[in-house]
Amino acid sequence: MNVTEGVHAFLWQSYSENNCNAYLLEGEKNILVDPGHRHLLDHVDRGLKDAGLSRDRIDVVLITHAHPDHLESIGEFSPPALFAMNQREYDLFNQYAAGYMKLPEPDFFLGEGDLMIGDIRLQVILAPGHSPASVCLYWADKKVLITGDVVFDRGIGRTDMPGGSGKALMQSIRRLAALDVEYLLTGHGGIVAGRDAVRKNFKEIEKTWFPYLR
Repeated sequence: MNVTEGVHAFLWQSYSENNCNAYLLEGEKNILVDPGHRHLLDHVDRGLKDAGLSRDRIDVVLITHAHPDHLESIGEFSPPALFAMNQREYDLFNQYAAGYMKLPEPDFFLGEGDLMIGDIRLQVILAPGHSPASVCLYWADKKVLITGDVVFDRGIGRTDMPGGSGKALMQSIRRLAALDVEYLLTGHGGIVAGRDAVRKNFKEIEKTWFPYLR
């Protein structure tokens, strides 16, 4: 699915197995966000083919948070692709999941602030709550916000897993709601397109979910 110029969404639409949405950002370098489970990678391969690419054309893989449904297939890209995630999330994964799954050492870690990859400038936003150091990725030039499992279409990420916090999630969502966003690209389910629709989505989330996060 072509979201806007240089932005492609590979949406996971099966309800039979848990997997996440993946996103391709195209520029001087090709960036893949959250490739998902290894055995469910076909939807990414199909999306890349539709975009005229293949796995070996991915330059950098970015991970929003350390849950396996977002990162298990990282070994299919790295190397030669570079791999990055937040260090606290990497440590969390090694604490809870290293016994049954190994991650390669990240080439660099994601922290709050600007990230320049080729000609693509992303703002990395720390957004804890669903996990202790989830990151969201904001491409200001395209008004695109990739939220991982922090915010969905009319929903929010769960907070009952290790490092989760309802209060932190509420604060993170308030930060995200202040951004100028035309395309809200979520970790699961559908995307939200259109500035008015995005603003309405944040308002509905605040009204519906915030009372349960206090």
